[in-house]
Amino acid sequence: MKIVVQAFITLDGVVQAGGGPDEDREGGFAHGGWMMDYDEQMDKVDEGRKIIEEWESRTEAQYFASRTLTTVGWKNSHLLGPGVPAAVRKLRAEPGGEIRVWGTELVKTLAQHDLVDEYRLAVYPLVLGSGKKLFSDGFAPARLTLVETRALRSGVLINSYQRAEADGT
Repeated sequence: MKIVVQAFITLDGVVQAGGGPDEDREGGFAHGGWMMDYDEQMDKVDEGRKIIEEWESRTEAQYFASRTLTTVGWKNSHLLGPGVPAAVRKLRAEPGGEIRVWGTELVKTLAQHDLVDEYRLAVYPLVLGSGKKLFSDGFAPARLTLVETRALRSGVLINSYQRAEADGT
């Protein structure tokens, strides 16, 4: 399987609380809901509820990494357990499509273990100046190749980057 990181990100790399003002106020973050003015793809009304309903109705397996959960109640859901890199490495070796990943700490862990095959980033034309970054200090270096880009009317760019080949391309 292919490991794909998906993120809504600002030009300065912020991924924190794009969906709503109260989504994640950690660190005193005051810019929650920053992506809503640009949104062309998501319904602005009660997005969290819709995401949960979509997750609950999915039939393919879903995997969760958590330091606090001991069970997951959604259909076809599994916790990866304490050895996340080893569990993801095992899943990655299985045949199939892709596993989509969200979450800054999880992404950082997977990148440190060279387990990310692709980054799909919806880049918003906005600079916030503070907030959690997808590629924070200490993130594992990586050479990537732009494989697809699409511009939305709002100015949001949907970019897909894959690992660069060893020959430097």
